[in-house]
Amino acid sequence: MSTIPPCPQCTLENTYPDGDNYVCADCGYEWPMAADAETAEDGEREVRDANGNPLVSGDTVVLVKDLKVKGSSTTLKVGTKIKNIRIVGSGDHEVDCKTDAGQFMLKACFLRKA
Repeated sequence: MSTIPPCPQCTLENTYPDGDNYVCADCGYEWPMAADAETAEDGEREVRDANGNPLVSGDTVVLVKDLKVKGSSTTLKVGTKIKNIRIVGSGDHEVDCKTDAGQFMLKACFLRKA
């Protein structure tokens, strides 16, 4: 099994080491190997919004796109402000939040820091 991590930008696993960096063959993103070792030691997950700003639990965010809720006729509208988010540790959906429409798990790429 490979110890090479997936790309942090596009999350695909087609990456390879190149000198002191990892390189994603799909999107061309490069990141240092040393930073990967530091984040693995901390155990904290770094989550970034659609603009690349780091998100932490308790932040207020705004939706940047209309999101249809699977299995429901509910749609979360662009510009909806969500207060007091919670960063979760695993899976594709990094943000746990509560809105007027209910409680949801969202991907950070559809959010921006308010």
